[in-house]
Amino acid sequence: MLKHLRKAGITKSFGFSCGFLFQLIFCLIFENKNWFRTLESKKSSDFPAKDAVYRYLNKSTFAWRRFLLFLSAHTIGKVTRLSNHDRPKVLVLDDSSYDRNRSKSVELLARCFDHASQKMRFYKGFRMLTLGWSDGATFIPVDFSLLSSKTGQINGITSKIDKRSSGYKRRLEVLQSAPEQIPDMIQWL
Repeated sequence: MLKHLRKAGITKSFGFSCGFLFQLIFCLIFENKNWFRTLESKKSSDFPAKDAVYRYLNKSTFAWRRFLLFLSAHTIGKVTRLSNHDRPKVLVLDDSSYDRNRSKSVELLARCFDHASQKMRFYKGFRMLTLGWSDGATFIPVDFSLLSSKTGQINGITSKIDKRSSGYKRRLEVLQSAPEQIPDMIQWL
């Protein structure tokens, strides 16, 4: 993990290291805890303050997409050695709804229509387009993109972000349609 973080340019100059913060956040999923409950625990003095974690996650200059690509490529290499070589390898595209109905001030939040579920309803949130690699038994996500709506948009892009950063480029991609996104996602491979 640390090698892929460094390779993607995700580094810090002071404070807790990127590797420690990543490991801390990643382990929360398996402990079935959120950050708020972790800071209330008895071991809270060993952990960084919540501002350090939120700054780490929201840093617009970090290339999380590149990190996911490096990590996925490494994992795919390991999986292919273990599986049957005759098995067909394919790229899979998944378009899912990412519901944020309780949110109010999330950047680029939009009113989207869920056409895939039986409810056929509108929701506040995004559509998440995921590109993954599969060999029929394993699915590994390689790239993802959140999609918003230009017409149903509730909030726009914040003016505070640096227009040269990868975070700003990702925000511009959110406003593209899925067919416009797919060639760029495959090009990264």
